[in-house]
Amino acid sequence: MLKEHDIPFTYREYRKEPLTVAELRRVFDLLGVEPAALLRKRDKAYGELGLTGSEDAETLLAHMAEHPTLLQRPIGIAGDRAAVGRPVENLLALK
Repeated sequence: MLKEHDIPFTYREYRKEPLTVAELRRVFDLLGVEPAALLRKRDKAYGELGLTGSEDAETLLAHMAEHPTLLQRPIGIAGDRAAVGRPVENLLALK
């Protein structure tokens, strides 16, 4: 049973089914931020790829599609709105 603050959702296993570059573009458009803003700089792939965080958006999108752990998460999407779930209370705004 849902509580008043619970939001029904569908979970996507991002490692098994990574977002495509097109899906990532849409997410960043909905969030209103550039890919560098949600780049996980402590992720193993960040160092292995020699990223600096100053790469252009298309380069970062391609890397995020190939290495989904580079993307901050969770991200909730409801229609034409999105929110980064850090802190998790941010997701309540999608209700």
